[in-house]
Amino acid sequence: MTRRRGILSVVVALLAIALAACTGLPTSGPVNYGLPNDDAPDSDEVSFLLPDRPQPGASPEQIVEGFIRAGSGPGLNSNWDRAREFLTPALAATWKPQAGVLVDVFDDRGYEVPQDGIVQLNVTAVATVDDKGAYERAEVGGRQLPFVLEQRDDDEWRISQAPDGVVLDREEFPRVFHRYAVMYFDPTWEYLVPDARWFPPTNAPASVANALNGLPSAWLAESVTSAFVEGVEVGASVPVSGGVAEVDLSEAALSTDSETLDRMYTQLQASLGTAGVTQVELTVESTPIDAETVPVRSTRVTGAPLVLTENGFGFLTGGDQIEPIPGLSDVVQEFQPVAVQVSPDRDAAAVRVPTGEVLRLTDHQTDTLLDPRPALVDPTIDPFGYVWSVPSDAPADVHAFADDGTLVEVADAWSGATAIGAMAVSRDGTRIAAVVTAGGRTALWVAGIVRGRDQVPIRLGDPVQLNAVDGAGRGLAWVDDLSVGVLAGDAEGSVVLEQVIGGTSTSSAAAAGMAGIAGGTALSSVRLRAEDGTLFVERGASWQPTATGVLVLATQQGAPE
Repeated sequence: MTRRRGILSVVVALLAIALAACTGLPTSGPVNYGLPNDDAPDSDEVSFLLPDRPQPGASPEQIVEGFIRAGSGPGLNSNWDRAREFLTPALAATWKPQAGVLVDVFDDRGYEVPQDGIVQLNVTAVATVDDKGAYERAEVGGRQLPFVLEQRDDDEWRISQAPDGVVLDREEFPRVFHRYAVMYFDPTWEYLVPDARWFPPTNAPASVANALNGLPSAWLAESVTSAFVEGVEVGASVPVSGGVAEVDLSEAALSTDSETLDRMYTQLQASLGTAGVTQVELTVESTPIDAETVPVRSTRVTGAPLVLTENGFGFLTGGDQIEPIPGLSDVVQEFQPVAVQVSPDRDAAAVRVPTGEVLRLTDHQTDTLLDPRPALVDPTIDPFGYVWSVPSDAPADVHAFADDGTLVEVADAWSGATAIGAMAVSRDGTRIAAVVTAGGRTALWVAGIVRGRDQVPIRLGDPVQLNAVDGAGRGLAWVDDLSVGVLAGDAEGSVVLEQVIGGTSTSSAAAAGMAGIAGGTALSSVRLRAEDGTLFVERGASWQPTATGVLVLATQQGAPE
């Protein structure tokens, strides 16, 4: 007979209430994204070791501690079989490790035993991952996880009540869970937009493909679209052989038009590519069906930096040589702006001039005054030609200007913010990032852009806080489709925060006096410009000067097709 020792009924009742209110690990706070690619283990790397089994004679505290450690080993079937050995048979059959992850600080863990057979784990939470693989930032603070244990006939303790999900130290988390991208389309079907998800590497192709059966992350859902129409779903199993994944679709795929099927195939091919798959074969009930990838527009930028120097405006190709942009370079040089962002087709630029106004310059040698308001931040231009502008002291007053200068007041912009230091639209036009101040704290936020007919920006979705920013935000740039770089700091030094939207972040120190930031290439993801005109790129753990005399470091919103 199973015996309980010294468990007071009132304590059991309180724990039952706590557990009922916690069907999974706590998940509160805004979504947070960002793990740099260099931090993600290789796909063929052994990501975990098999944890220890329960030890004979272990105390309740030791059993709970072993159970938590076993969260680092999902096993070959990603079912956390070793962790289940710490549970009673009844709980082992119902416990749901895939319900989520609580990412904590290992050194802050503390165990309390208020009653015999009851253990409370105190943790400092920094993030959570939900059952869809979405990483969510948590306000750093203490949380309590209660566990109830029973003693078996052989006097060994096992856990009979526990929250669903696993607990992983923040250093251990990226070794057990890897970051993948679930791909959606922008509303024009021209760009692929990544939505970061975290899964154990075992069976990752199935996890990634099945994510397309669901919705994008909530903050992004109104800004992207998917070809997976209602009724068409990916099968639970995705076998991979020699890099080729077989994805079985539901029977409804047979009645889908070829364009939609090709778009679904494109989403699968791009999504599974982040899980090491080189080719996708579609089937319905194991019968192959034909599909082709549709053309999508790249958001990569030219390797040479885009700058304004005394010699002109264009690409710095070596030494002080400038390769101009036909038509556009002359007009940019004429106005000598203090900030420049060039459209993907390089036929227009959003600029802020020394007197503070925001203008649109074009390759037809034309200029249009768009925004004369005072204290404007550097403008940004989206792939549909809209120039975005906002005053630093009025973050809610975001204006977007069409090609003809028509003003659009963007609703619901940066709710709760009292100041804004920088703002930039993603190269695919679906998202916008900003360095804002709210509640006396400066942070990096991101929001989805909700558009209407003809891609007119209507409003911003609910903003998501990505990370705190140390010091004043001096610049912001999209590094790639999933990463944002922020330049911050004070008179004593500069800090570059690189935040991947969908996980953690990294930061590096730079010398004082840095004044501008732009996205780079795979060799150097970020470029900086110092106040004295020196251009820097990151090489290893340090920033190396590569050029001098740079008056403005411009940003590119992609490249011509």
